[in-house]
Amino acid sequence: MNALHALDALTAKFPSPTPFFQKAVHLPQSLTPEPYAGLLVHNEHMTVAMENFHHASVNVEVLGRHLEGEILYRKIILRSNETNAVVQFGLVRFDLRTVSSEVREEIMAERTPLGRILINHNLLRHVDLGAILELTLGEELTALMEVPPGTTTYGRLATLFCDHQPAVDLLEVSRPLA
Repeated sequence: MNALHALDALTAKFPSPTPFFQKAVHLPQSLTPEPYAGLLVHNEHMTVAMENFHHASVNVEVLGRHLEGEILYRKIILRSNETNAVVQFGLVRFDLRTVSSEVREEIMAERTPLGRILINHNLLRHVDLGAILELTLGEELTALMEVPPGTTTYGRLATLFCDHQPAVDLLEVSRPLA
């Protein structure tokens, strides 16, 4: 995987007057600093990781979406149910052909985080961690996360497999942590 090309492919689906990131650097997993390493360097759902880290359940807020045939693209944030703070920004490419019509309907309803839907439906799934990124946030993301311009945080690119089929490509960016 060329991480920066994969990042560009996902961000290109949501054109913006300003870039999401001022700078993006692909890091070896072993150089990911704590607490980001514990939060990002694993093959689990980020919904669960965010809920465990922030000690609160999370809600999804869809900021943008479009469908290209059976491929759904979404720009999302996860908010803590306890503080309402944004804890994660994400870009998603989902091949809807890999799930049942019931799961598809729940995804399209946009009320529940994707990871929670797949877990609740006990869908056979595997998360393949592709890359860790050090990211300097652009205007839109600093405003969403309520942090100063130019703040640095970390994120990951991952592919989620459903029933042994690549189903979802993800960019998951953590809120900057103290």
